[in-house]
Amino acid sequence: MKRLLPLALTGLLFLAGPVFSSEPKVTLTPEQIAEFQRLLPGVELTPEVIRMMTEISLNAELPVNERIKAIARLSGIDKLPEDQRLRRVICIWDLVGRNGPVFGAAMEARAQALEFNVDLEMVPYTNEGVMVEEFKAGRCDAALMSGLRARQFNKYTGSIDAIGAVPDREHLYTLFQVINHPRSAGHMVRGEYVILGVFPAGAAYVFVNDRNINTLAKAAGKKVAVLDYDPIQAKMIAGVGATPVATDITRAPGMFNNGVVDILAAPLLAYEFLELYKGMSPNGGIINYPLAQITMQLVGRTEKFPNEIAQLVRESSFEQYDRIIAMVSQEEVKVPERWWIPIPEADMREYGIMMQQSRISLREMDYYDADMLSLQRRIRCKFAPEKGECVNPVE
Repeated sequence: MKRLLPLALTGLLFLAGPVFSSEPKVTLTPEQIAEFQRLLPGVELTPEVIRMMTEISLNAELPVNERIKAIARLSGIDKLPEDQRLRRVICIWDLVGRNGPVFGAAMEARAQALEFNVDLEMVPYTNEGVMVEEFKAGRCDAALMSGLRARQFNKYTGSIDAIGAVPDREHLYTLFQVINHPRSAGHMVRGEYVILGVFPAGAAYVFVNDRNINTLAKAAGKKVAVLDYDPIQAKMIAGVGATPVATDITRAPGMFNNGVVDILAAPLLAYEFLELYKGMSPNGGIINYPLAQITMQLVGRTEKFPNEIAQLVRESSFEQYDRIIAMVSQEEVKVPERWWIPIPEADMREYGIMMQQSRISLREMDYYDADMLSLQRRIRCKFAPEKGECVNPVE
């Protein structure tokens, strides 16, 4: 997050809407035109200027920094008086709140943003659901949330977290390469929302309070925490004979630690941070089979963040991939070996088939995006072309 926002902040001063048609048109509202003229008196935002901005923004041959500087020179933003600042409200979900690591990184970004005469008001939220509603109501110009929540704003990136679709970090890195390339820019806008960045948060695993719960059959009759805003999860859990218990990300760890639920799916980051070892003690563990690769996603409003500029933010966020993965890994290695519950190879193959069937079913229900599932399948086949799904693709 540290360099995510500042790298593209000069571009945020552009107030035009997305322009990817062959005939670019100025789509500014009267309010936007007034703000642009206040910031840069005398600068005319013509269709030609917009076309040139778009070409520069989507030119993957140029480094992000060079594109930002070129756009700044083209528009005259580099001559913006220091006492004039554009203001944007960025809402940040951090379970710890103002003193949490995510919000701390956001505040570093704010300090750097001031160098570009951009004033970012960072607003912390410990309740993700409340933050999302504030974002929908227009009280946030952008919001950082889990990929599961982001699905309602963009089903394409919201399907990155699809169950069993991304086996490991090598696959995830390749996926991030594709989605952050300018060729994927069209997938990043859905209506009035645009994806500004996607960040890795580690793989999700199944935490259990009894090591004997090491197969789906043994999960029958057990209580499983599911997200209350996602009814599909409850249906899937009920389908294997377990009992879904609706909750949210804030309350779920406590319910597991207190024995209210027997099973909890969570990233390894939660082990120490949310003290999940309490719920596993003394005879529980972690099923050694990743369910999905979890993401955090920064979603913005297109009227505040045109897709040309969002593309620069997305690419700069991808530049932080290795650093973020290193931070995630530092937390994951804190899980002692004794907690891992091994799964037989035959069971792993069976789970892989079941997960594929679930993805297809959820795709037909319009829950997962077909284009994203297809991309993920092609990436899996790049690494293992001998698999049956590569010979006879169904995703």
